[in-house]
Amino acid sequence: MRAFDFTAARTLPEALRLAGPGSAFLAGGTTLVDLMKLDVLAPGRVIDINRLPLHGIRQARDGLRIGALERMSDVARHPKTYPVIAEALALSASPQLRNMASIGGNLLQRTRCGYFRDVHMACNRRQPGSGCAALTGDNRTHAILGTSDACVATHPSDLAVALVALDASMRLVSRSGERLVRLAAFYRPPGDTPQVENDLRPGELITEVVVPRLPWARHSTYVKVRDRSSYEFALASAAVALDVRGGVIREARVAAGGVGTVPWRLPAVEAALRGKPPTRATFEAAAAPAADGARPLRGNAFKVTLLKRTIVRALTSLEGRS
Repeated sequence: MRAFDFTAARTLPEALRLAGPGSAFLAGGTTLVDLMKLDVLAPGRVIDINRLPLHGIRQARDGLRIGALERMSDVARHPKTYPVIAEALALSASPQLRNMASIGGNLLQRTRCGYFRDVHMACNRRQPGSGCAALTGDNRTHAILGTSDACVATHPSDLAVALVALDASMRLVSRSGERLVRLAAFYRPPGDTPQVENDLRPGELITEVVVPRLPWARHSTYVKVRDRSSYEFALASAAVALDVRGGVIREARVAAGGVGTVPWRLPAVEAALRGKPPTRATFEAAAAPAADGARPLRGNAFKVTLLKRTIVRALTSLEGRS
């Protein structure tokens, strides 16, 4: 780890004033500190924001509001949290990490691609123009959707998948003001610029997440398929919510994780569910286009089938509850 200046901000204006080129905000530190130890990140200044008033979970007129400094474990246990969010959080990392990691930090965590985290390997995301070692290397856990010839790294956040399914937004604040950005538009597929992972601007800080008011999202779930049952990232996951009335699916939300370079919303699957009875036959037919546009690699072609089966499993499990 390289030397850096450390400052603990007491107020939001102070934190924003301190932010500048080469600085980084520190909340739980469960991603930042790891990457600093590996020399993947080397900020000249680290700004501790844990004293800022960015806490709270409340139901407002525009929806559920979650402070960016709320810890993952607290949000998972909160009674106002939708099941799909609570389950995505509970299936993330380990209990120790969930007790430390913040909601804002979770949404900004960097890919777990081994080539990104090894400074001796080629990675366009870490060093633009150096190449992507995963294309011909060990790519079993990598993405099949939203990839490019420059990067195939999978987005790591379970929470982001659930929030994209619910069409959530995040509030971003800087010295220039504040803005509300939909998560689905915040994350960027790699294209030719994989080093630009999202729409976060220099000096901006996440202050809260806003989930639109969606009462029927109480009927929701998150299914995660992985190599082991704890402390492991998804090979495929599905966040689903259904509005079922009169024996018919009136509305649906479906997003996938573990398979995309960004949290992957599946509008074609949602459209195929609407107006149909909540049966296994409906679920299997609706999941059929889930992997449309996939570009599987030598080691991860199994994810095409796994994604479809994960969606069916999530939908079947959800209906089994009712």
